[in-house]
Amino acid sequence: MHAKIFSHNRRDFLRASAVTLAAGALPASLLPSSKTFATYSSSTPSNPHRIILDTDPGVDDAIAIFLALRSPELHVEAITPVCGNVPLSLTLPNALRLVEIAGRTDIPVAAGAATPLVRRLVTAKYAHGNNGLGGVEFPEPKIKPVSETATELIRRIVRANPGEISIVAIGPLTNVATVLKSDPTIAPLIKSIVIMGGSLSGGNITPAAEFNFYVDPEAARIVFDSGIPLTMVGLDVTRKVIIREEQVRALEAAQTPVSQAAGKILRANLDRLNKTGNANGFAMHDPLTVAQLIDPSVVTLKDFFVEIETTGELTAGQSLGYAHGPVRRSPPLETGLPAADSPEPEFKPNAKVAVEVEPDKFFRLLLARLTASA
Repeated sequence: MHAKIFSHNRRDFLRASAVTLAAGALPASLLPSSKTFATYSSSTPSNPHRIILDTDPGVDDAIAIFLALRSPELHVEAITPVCGNVPLSLTLPNALRLVEIAGRTDIPVAAGAATPLVRRLVTAKYAHGNNGLGGVEFPEPKIKPVSETATELIRRIVRANPGEISIVAIGPLTNVATVLKSDPTIAPLIKSIVIMGGSLSGGNITPAAEFNFYVDPEAARIVFDSGIPLTMVGLDVTRKVIIREEQVRALEAAQTPVSQAAGKILRANLDRLNKTGNANGFAMHDPLTVAQLIDPSVVTLKDFFVEIETTGELTAGQSLGYAHGPVRRSPPLETGLPAADSPEPEFKPNAKVAVEVEPDKFFRLLLARLTASA
């Protein structure tokens, strides 16, 4: 199903920006200029990027979903919730609520995995609130998920459109790995997979691992071994895009359903985190991943060969990136037998990894899209 494309009215957007500035919500340096508006709110592209959004909403997932649905450069074919930040029993209705708020009930939402491939689910309610949306209670969704599972829906869409669909995975990679396991010949038909996950500079749930890869390291390993073109947007850049008070006030000042909902979610989450002594803001991990599809200049990508640790008791989910060969593993155990000579394999990168980011450019894009009139 093709998503309806939004076109933005420049006059309405500038009016909303003026209201925001008058309210003192956002410094002028962070408001979209006329030039920025032309870049980020232009007419509908002739060839939007067709994506399936695999997600575990989640505070920043909610903002990422809104950004994707408000961006004409992206054509959202489906949304496939997965367990992660909170259980599937919450991520699924959260996704339904968010598409209703955005006025995009034409987009199918399909239930994904309720557990990781082989591990017990660990959630991040400490960061996203008990309901995943910062504790904000929205009405029960009126729409229902489609009858297909996420795996069935992804397979059907990809096979009907070979080489045209990218999967944007901003939660644990369980759904994506399940598709690859259940249909071993589908990998060449997927255009690309864009991943929020991993880190080349230490984790955020353990010293080694980023949360999404920690929740299901085996799934991440399957995806990185798949041969599909991958883009990894990890903590190396997402920790540098922190939503703060002034950006939240900008969203609250704009009178659109999306900006109001986003403002409520972020306000509640920031207030809750502040009470725990964490007053440093909240990283926009998932919106940055979506934003770099809309404007690739927001991040700088570099080729790496990335492997995922699955067996370490203290390091499971760690992503190890090699910028060049050789790719060395632990020395073999000493057995007393003669060591066999084995040629070093040819070094071949398997992912483009985000290594730098322009935070101001990202926030201008995000606020332009979430505060503009539809």
